[in-house]
Amino acid sequence: MTSFYTENLSDFGIREISMLRDIFDAWLKNGLPEGFEQDNLRPAMNMNSGYVFLVNDDYHVAMMNGDNLEIYHTLPYSGLEGFISDLLNENNLDDMHQDDIEYLHDTASISR
Repeated sequence: MTSFYTENLSDFGIREISMLRDIFDAWLKNGLPEGFEQDNLRPAMNMNSGYVFLVNDDYHVAMMNGDNLEIYHTLPYSGLEGFISDLLNENNLDDMHQDDIEYLHDTASISR
């Protein structure tokens, strides 16, 4: 992996451990997001952004969005990243590549 990505809990500070606790609390309360696979599920952190999240074998990401644990998406063509609601609200579909539009359509259908 890259130097800014870690799954080593000894790299987490108090802030990040607290964020991870919030993720675990949301998981216990509501389960994992729909469609998020549990294969080799583990905590991770982006040390550049400070994001703390769960990652699986397919490198799908589940992260807190407010009080909810949600999938953090990466669009297949443009590489734009974000929660589905943000990707839909912050981008004009008319300006997007068809692969990204199809991904958003398929994902939004699952997320409802």
